[in-house]
Amino acid sequence: MSLGHIHLSIYTSWFSFLQSCHSVIPRKLSPMSLDLAGAATLEIGRLPQPVLTEYELGRLLFDLYDKKQVEGLKIGRLKKSVPDIGDFGSLLRTLLNRGILRKRRDFRGSVYNILGKTQFTPEDILCSVDPFAYLSHLSAMAYHGLTNRILTTIFYSTPQQTKWSSFAVLKMKSDLGEHLQAYRDGNLPRLTHIRFARIDKKPVHKYASAHTGAFKIGKERVLRVSTIGRTFLDMVRAAHLCGGIDHVIEVYEAHARQYEALIVEEIDRHGTLIDKARAGYVLDERCGITGNATIEKWATTVQRGGSRKLDPLSEYSSRYSARWCLSLNNS
Repeated sequence: MSLGHIHLSIYTSWFSFLQSCHSVIPRKLSPMSLDLAGAATLEIGRLPQPVLTEYELGRLLFDLYDKKQVEGLKIGRLKKSVPDIGDFGSLLRTLLNRGILRKRRDFRGSVYNILGKTQFTPEDILCSVDPFAYLSHLSAMAYHGLTNRILTTIFYSTPQQTKWSSFAVLKMKSDLGEHLQAYRDGNLPRLTHIRFARIDKKPVHKYASAHTGAFKIGKERVLRVSTIGRTFLDMVRAAHLCGGIDHVIEVYEAHARQYEALIVEEIDRHGTLIDKARAGYVLDERCGITGNATIEKWATTVQRGGSRKLDPLSEYSSRYSARWCLSLNNS
């Protein structure tokens, strides 16, 4: 059975279910054509993510008007070349009425659950809603198997607002190409930063980063997670988001030798001088990793000063590492 026949079968099954629930199936369509909402249903069903934003639905609608067919089936009743916000509103209402989409209440913006996609986690939903976000800090540590802490909060990183907005403009240009101006002229939904404090009742903690993150994409093409190297860099940069400095040291002691090359490369390329001093101390004096030329180089660049602390959020301690010029203010 071809992929097209599989999707048509799914579409037919959905419509049979919806007909029994809502009696909304168009009566005058050709067997070889679909109405716009039916075509959108097929396209939505192929998306990897569990939720849909209004920008993504706007893009999908614009693409359907451009292609005028799905899976070899013609889309009927398209009376103009490009859609506008009125067409968008009509499509959204139909998809809501048919149960294909259902509005979520945990976002300060319009986000919709997709019918039948129930196997996803709050973390998947987060990465679907914010295209520039990725799991970081304690959540990334848990994903990589670095911590045994039970997480009650999702930790994630996303660019600071100004940079986020710049990325959004670039993404729309990439997504829409030569059609960007026509999309804007139709007043269709733009890519905006949707805010949220929890997902499925699970609290989230946003780290608005000035740095471009290094992340990997999960198996389902939805989840994004900071890389091993960046996760270890984040531990010394923001220990309070990683279980505290003592837990960070425990994780370094347990896993740093295994990931030494990745850790050192990431911190050397993207760490600040204080990041390198803190990581250098932990790798050198706590993990016993010696003879690494890069770590030795870090030791020659440390800056002296009484305000330099291993944990930036804790009180200064008289315990001190002379080699790394750090107050050892962990417990």
